[in-house]
Amino acid sequence: MGIIQKFLEWKKNRENPIYEIDDWNEIVYDRDDLQINDKGQRQEYVKGCLEQIAEASKELENLQFEYNMVTSYLKDMEEIEALPEGEKEILRERAKKIDALENQQSGYRERKKRMDEAQFRQMERMEEEVLEGCRKLSEAEEYQDLIKRDLRRLDGEKQAYYFRKNELHRILEDTRAMAVVCSTAVVVCILILMVMQFGFEMNTKLGYFAAAALGAVAITAIFVKHNNSVTELARVDNAIGRLIRLQNTVKIRYVNNTNLLDYLYLKYKVSSAGELSKNWQQYVEEKEEREQYRQAERDLDLYQKELLHELRRYQVKDPMVWLHQIPALLDKKEMIEIRHSLIIRRQSLRRRMDYNKEVIAGKAQAEIKDLVEKYPKYAKEILSIVDDYEKDFS
Repeated sequence: MGIIQKFLEWKKNRENPIYEIDDWNEIVYDRDDLQINDKGQRQEYVKGCLEQIAEASKELENLQFEYNMVTSYLKDMEEIEALPEGEKEILRERAKKIDALENQQSGYRERKKRMDEAQFRQMERMEEEVLEGCRKLSEAEEYQDLIKRDLRRLDGEKQAYYFRKNELHRILEDTRAMAVVCSTAVVVCILILMVMQFGFEMNTKLGYFAAAALGAVAITAIFVKHNNSVTELARVDNAIGRLIRLQNTVKIRYVNNTNLLDYLYLKYKVSSAGELSKNWQQYVEEKEEREQYRQAERDLDLYQKELLHELRRYQVKDPMVWLHQIPALLDKKEMIEIRHSLIIRRQSLRRRMDYNKEVIAGKAQAEIKDLVEKYPKYAKEILSIVDDYEKDFS
């Protein structure tokens, strides 16, 4: 089993080889494969060392700049913390005002805008006439509703008169038919009475009077009904004509008022007086907030200048930095945290500077020196390469 297990592990390692990575932070100079007598390899090796020195020098310059800046910042913090309490209070007062104004501006930038820029500029251009426009739109919309109610009422009355007119026409037709029927009935009665009188020699005098009386009453009633219907029909026709004329007048007002509304809607880019009124209210609030924001910007600029003036007066080398560290001027804990962070940063920079100076540049210099000492016959050539490289690098 042991042999089989070892074979399986060997096969696995062969299929998936594991390469161990050396410590990447360690600089190693290995001359085992260097053919020192080969001029090309010799010069390439020396130039490689010089390039490492140049790279380390460049990195040192950048690190030194950052290190000096952090150190200067720490010194400024010490200057501020060493101030008398009265002068510290002056700085705190300036910082409080700046902090409050920055929070105010931040709140304005983060809030949801009431109006987009296009809407705001449009309302701004028409600022002097918007209130008048609201009044005109409200009046026109109210008048439009009134006109519509009048038109609906007139249309209802007209339909009622048309209905009555149709009824009267039916009554007139009925009365004419009834008159014919009554007349025919009276004639038939008279003929029957005549047959009875002359054919059967009966006394029909009373029948004549009765037929004449009934016929006269019926025809008179029908005539009165017909005549009243004719009179009422004339009155209905007049009323319909009057309603049509009145309706036409109202329609003209409706068309004119509709055109006025369309123009006002187009002018103010709204669909109702309520929308225009809402836009105006939003504009007023937006304008006020924008003015407050601009005033806050002016005040912030003023207080920042005052703070910079005070810091320069206290010999702070880089006062501009403190405009972005207002909480540190207000809270001692914040100041301590920033100092602690800066100290850690400076320590990190120092380690990196030491590494580039001592490890990278130092080892490369030591390697060149060792080459010169071990191979004196190439010393002049190596030093010449160093001089040429320094001239090019400078």
